Amino acid sequence: MAGDDGRGRRIAGRYRLTSVVNAGGSGTVWAAADEVLGREVAIKEIKASPYSTGSDSITAVAEHTMREARAAGRVDHPGVVHVYDVVEHDGRPWIVMQLVKAPSLAELIRRDGPRTPHQVAKLGLQLVGALRAAHTLGVIHCDVKPSNVLAKGDEAVLTDFG
Repeated sequence: MAGDDGRGRRIAGRYRLTSVVNAGGSGTVWAAADEVLGREVAIKEIKASPYSTGSDSITAVAEHTMREARAAGRVDHPGVVHVYDVVEHDGRPWIVMQLVKAPSLAELIRRDGPRTPHQVAKLGLQLVGALRAAHTLGVIHCDVKPSNVLAKGDEAVLTDFG
């Protein structure tokens, strides 16, 4: 039986939610087990805007989700989270993507304070490479900020192309 918080729930018949990775205004990112391929993934549950209602809200959410997935899914770069699929569950789209086991840069700064100039330079150069790869394809991120950068050691991965 699924937990009250959604853990254990199966999405699209194959992704079993295991834990919340992050939650924000646009939705919740879950860690999940892909029961078909036997791997861990991340799944973004997109929330409807509180400012729209009914079928317009669902349509807007679906369109936004597809734009985000198409944008990030086109970019093949180690500094950009890989998008695997978009599935529909309970009438809403969910984005299935690479699970990056790393805190956001915002979390690291809150917890440990600012990075050293050397660390900032290394992360910054990786993000420039990721953004260059995206821009070459005509994909614009529009929301580069510490909470959208996952950082593990000297490696950075850009997320949330919504």
